[in-house]
Amino acid sequence: MTRIGIAGAGAFGVALAVALAQAGRAVTLWGRDTAGIEALRTRRESPRLNGVILPETVSVTAEIGEMAACGPVLLAVPMQALSGLLTQHGAALDGRTLVACCKGVDLATGRGPSALIAEACPGTTPAVLTGPSFAADIARGLPTALTLACADAETGARLQERLSTPALRLYRSLDVIGAELGGALKNVMAIASGIVIGSGLGESARAALITRGFAEMQRFARAYGAEPETLAGLSGFGDLVLTCTSAQSRNFRYGAALGEGAYFDPQITVEGAATARAVAAIAKARGIDMPVTQSVAHVIDGRRSIQEAVKILLSRPLKEE
Repeated sequence: MTRIGIAGAGAFGVALAVALAQAGRAVTLWGRDTAGIEALRTRRESPRLNGVILPETVSVTAEIGEMAACGPVLLAVPMQALSGLLTQHGAALDGRTLVACCKGVDLATGRGPSALIAEACPGTTPAVLTGPSFAADIARGLPTALTLACADAETGARLQERLSTPALRLYRSLDVIGAELGGALKNVMAIASGIVIGSGLGESARAALITRGFAEMQRFARAYGAEPETLAGLSGFGDLVLTCTSAQSRNFRYGAALGEGAYFDPQITVEGAATARAVAAIAKARGIDMPVTQSVAHVIDGRRSIQEAVKILLSRPLKEE
């Protein structure tokens, strides 16, 4: 049986390894932190997923060359680390079927994961795995549904069959751009929702924010040729609801800390922060109306207070919905 490779041994990479191994798949899990990988190999437990034991059938390695023996390789690294991974190890990964599991827009280039993969590994057809999911839920076998987007229908169908498990249900899509933009933009809205709750603006304000934020996501995605139906699915609306309403979301917790004026650990990855900056710059250059995203970018960069951002959003002209 061809092994499934997972590049990235953080919480999401480990969770996918656990889910796939428990469903009878052969898995090789790679991480760049040699000491951390050795500890994971020995203890079979990730410090980021307490109580979740890595099955013995998962091979753990710090040698990227072992990905060459795998069929599909899931790239489960943070979005802002993907370019570096591909620059350093693209030659070793090229020719594999590469599936991006990160959500966001690269701050340096303004590109999404599929574009980065296509440039670094021209011998592959990129795919994207995204949707409403927390690593802890996947690792514990709780029911989860995701979008698997691939522009090549045959490759997408093979991946859907290979990566689906009894508890992890994958829905196939040809709209790669729509799927990855839904996953990226919802993180920005999750920060905004956290700010709303953290600053005491209330649940009604959060509901309004989610609704208008979703319209903003659709507007941006349409400008890139995405299908509106994609944003209404798991990778857009589904993920938006999850991350805007749960404290399990790092982006929501970060926004809530901003709203409360509380400390937030800078070591915690918050994909939406970099995405807000990148998307705000793109939207300004292209003339796309993105008031929530612009406000989030200004707040996290300290260019605008939360009170100022709220005042500006509430003073926008009244119009039809």
